[in-house]
Amino acid sequence: MLTRVSRRTLFAFLGPAIAALAIVGIAPLLYAVWKSLHYFNLTKIAQSRFVGLDNYGAVLTDPVFWQAMGRTALLFAIAVPVQIALGLMIALVLHRPGLTFWKTLARLSLVLPMATTYAVVGLLAQVMLNQKYGVINQMLGWMGVDPINFIGDPTNAFIAVVMWDIWQWTPFVALVLLAGLSTVPPEIEEAAQLETKSNWTVLRHVQLPFLIPSLVAVLILRTADTLKLFDMPFTMTRGGPGSATEFIAVLIERVGNRQFDIGMAAAQSIIMLAITIVLARLYIRVFYREVR
Repeated sequence: MLTRVSRRTLFAFLGPAIAALAIVGIAPLLYAVWKSLHYFNLTKIAQSRFVGLDNYGAVLTDPVFWQAMGRTALLFAIAVPVQIALGLMIALVLHRPGLTFWKTLARLSLVLPMATTYAVVGLLAQVMLNQKYGVINQMLGWMGVDPINFIGDPTNAFIAVVMWDIWQWTPFVALVLLAGLSTVPPEIEEAAQLETKSNWTVLRHVQLPFLIPSLVAVLILRTADTLKLFDMPFTMTRGGPGSATEFIAVLIERVGNRQFDIGMAAAQSIIMLAITIVLARLYIRVFYREVR
């Protein structure tokens, strides 16, 4: 039982954090939910009114919304498996004994892409992929390849966004999986390596069970990051050409900031949040089934 003094101490420590969470996280969420239940267009404020679930119905029957969700899902389906595969290979290499200095240097270098903001990554890609003076096309020219229109072609623009997302977040996946590998008991790992020379067998039966929490964390975080991906494709392609790179977060920005339909944008955001929560629960249920 907590005494009165210990309760006061507990509230003194937790109170500021709870207040900050309420102000920064909970209050804006409740405000977004409230706005999603209204017709609220900044150009027609006088016509604002409560419409209940009409905005949600309009969003769920809007083909543009589902097309944006489809592009976002395709980005996730391509980028995240590649990030996990490459990140796992990097983590396994860094997990091997020896070469302490070089492994430390490699870990430090892995932080650089993550430390670069999405907007800067998008601007960097825009410059590097420019058809006339971009360094990528210059290097292709040295090999006799004609300049490629990376940004102006719909398919190439989508592929460019995927590749840049892989470049930026593969190091994050590698570091998370490397942390997971560090939880494997060394004696179990050494015994398994003595029993078999197959690295795949050691990975599957010894290391992979300890990597499940890390994999779940990666999937949840990368799902949330992909659903809210805005800065990089917006600064890189402005969602174009056409709607080739108009992912769900870019669509919400267009509806809210350029069409001024705040109620509809809020409804889209709440639906996106609900999808993220459902997927997170699904990951936990699937990957922790054997553990339970």
